[in-house]
Amino acid sequence: MRAGNRFPFAAVALLVASAASGAETFSADSSDLPAGAPIPQRFTYNGYGCKGQNVSPQISWSNPPAETKSFAVLVHDPDAPTGVAGFWHWIVIDLPASTLSLPQNAGTPDGHMLPPAARQLTTDFGTNRWGGPCPPAGDHPHHYVFTVYALKVTKLNLPANATGADAQSAANSSALATAVFIRQFGR
Repeated sequence: MRAGNRFPFAAVALLVASAASGAETFSADSSDLPAGAPIPQRFTYNGYGCKGQNVSPQISWSNPPAETKSFAVLVHDPDAPTGVAGFWHWIVIDLPASTLSLPQNAGTPDGHMLPPAARQLTTDFGTNRWGGPCPPAGDHPHHYVFTVYALKVTKLNLPANATGADAQSAANSSALATAVFIRQFGR
């Protein structure tokens, strides 16, 4: 069974776990990515046959737990044909607790639109920036899972060469709650 076929069960488990922890009001969304519509071309990758502008979308979240000391934002494609690992498109950690949104195009290589303490880790594109969707041509639409972690620590203390899996593991072990939204893109 492909990772894409198992995905809905993982998403339901994550949402149930979040609700069970009393975090049912913690939510995230993007004004740039309408629910039920494909991710607009502007936010897709520019390369590997994709012709987007590689602009990161606006993301916002609300009602985090009062004990939150920082946030992490991870964007992952579990449908990518990489085996079971999927593909990491954006990893932002050490966002201060006062941060409740990231503006459009915050995922530039220099990160100048991110809060000063925040760090972008290396994605599976090999860069420390937003890497937009670019699934294989002709493949089914892929799911892009945007997860905001409300953390009980001020920093994840990950090295600069940490992987997406490292960041996800560290965020999961320090999470007070998670807020998830999912969008699709295919070509």
